[in-house]
Amino acid sequence: MTELLSDTARKTVLEPLFQSGWAMAEGRDAIEKTFEFEDFTEAFAWMTRAAMYAEKWNHHPEWFNVYKTVKVTLTTHDVGGVSSLDAKLARKMDHL
Repeated sequence: MTELLSDTARKTVLEPLFQSGWAMAEGRDAIEKTFEFEDFTEAFAWMTRAAMYAEKWNHHPEWFNVYKTVKVTLTTHDVGGVSSLDAKLARKMDHL
């Protein structure tokens, strides 16, 4: 079963994500990042690729898209905060 990241795990797992632009969401235990693309088509294509992994891993992001910008928030609702699944999906999104 998925669990909240411990304080020790947060330092190890989340620090590299913070260095790539992710941040803790204000007022909740979640991480967020805004991605900018050349245009809507590129943003939507990236969302489609990310959706394939989200579906495969049964871990779906909260996201908001306007034109060439996609704001992503990741949290694991089942455990009430940030888990290893959020870090895994964040790394994949950065890689895509």
